Amino acid sequence: MGLEPISLGEFEQLVLLAVLCAGQDGDAYGVNVHAELQARTKRRVARGAVYMTLDRLEKKGLLSSYLTDPTPERGGRAKRCYRVTKPALAALRASRRALLSLWDGVRTPGIY
Repeated sequence: MGLEPISLGEFEQLVLLAVLCAGQDGDAYGVNVHAELQARTKRRVARGAVYMTLDRLEKKGLLSSYLTDPTPERGGRAKRCYRVTKPALAALRASRRALLSLWDGVRTPGIY
């Protein structure tokens, strides 16, 4: 048997999913990950919390990052872009399975 996937907190799950969404049409970097997160969750999210979580997820091996070439639109600054790793995908799948299994067990009328 393989190793068990890394357990994710709720905000970590949200950030990883936002990286996946933001990266579908190009590079996933802090600003568009933050925008994706706020748009899809309809929550106000501190940009600093997103950057701290991106860093933590990279240290855990759940994200990899690279710097782009400097762009004129950003005053010559490079962007740090993120990609979700295979262990992150395994952790997201495990989290989804667990949540769906729990929802299947909910029998309280009107909860969803």
